[in-house]
Amino acid sequence: MECSIGDVKVHYHVYGSGRPILMIHGFSLDHRVMTGCMEPVFTGRVEEWKRIYIDLPGMGQSKEVYGIQNSDDMLDVVLQFIDRIIPDESFLVAGQSYGGYLARGIIAKRKEQVDGAAFICPLIIADMNGRTLPPHTVIHQDEQLLSRLSAEEREEFRSISVVLDETNWRRYREEILAGAALADESFLDKLKKQYAFSFDVDERLSPYEKPCLFLLGRQDAITGYEDAWRILDRFPRATFAVLDRAGHNLQLEQPALFHAMVNEWLNRVVENAGGK
Repeated sequence: MECSIGDVKVHYHVYGSGRPILMIHGFSLDHRVMTGCMEPVFTGRVEEWKRIYIDLPGMGQSKEVYGIQNSDDMLDVVLQFIDRIIPDESFLVAGQSYGGYLARGIIAKRKEQVDGAAFICPLIIADMNGRTLPPHTVIHQDEQLLSRLSAEEREEFRSISVVLDETNWRRYREEILAGAALADESFLDKLKKQYAFSFDVDERLSPYEKPCLFLLGRQDAITGYEDAWRILDRFPRATFAVLDRAGHNLQLEQPALFHAMVNEWLNRVVENAGGK
């Protein structure tokens, strides 16, 4: 599907019906990183939730980027997309990495409309130099798999992943690399120069008292986990979990815990809304 926001054409996918939940992927990726991890969660409850997966402008199949100069502009496009696709409805938001940063922006702007939020390895501090990060550590690797990969593939996989095995390589290739290959690199380079919002996003959303979930990788050397802890008091209904054997692709490396905790978050949202 495609939605025109001024001169920007936003590509998206919708599955199921019921309570809307907007899924926002990370920087340079596309909707597949979110469908890959979230759709299995909804097995057996597909009619409870209307899952909306967006390709952010300049990523995936959302190619047009007219007028988008910074993350404020990106957030504005996402807010207009929400107004167009689910007007006057309350909804949930789940964001991975940069998508988690945008999710906080959505809450800051539409606090009363958002019934809950899930943050998957979220970007907390836009400036890479300002983040508190653990060293990149590989916890487990399948030597037979690595021997079958090209030198370039091994380096790419090893540079970000914590668990290097057959299953994670397949998902990494299909859900992450495939989307990244479609990104508009020149646009992303420009966006990186004005990556942070012009406003204090956490000050504007605090306190946000709806059910939330923070899932962080103990070995995440991209966005880390410590910086998220510092804003936790702004989310009094948040579960905060730091998972060992997990890096920035936590949803690939710890799928059982991921599914269990996202399902529990959804149940809390339903309970908080009175079961409706």
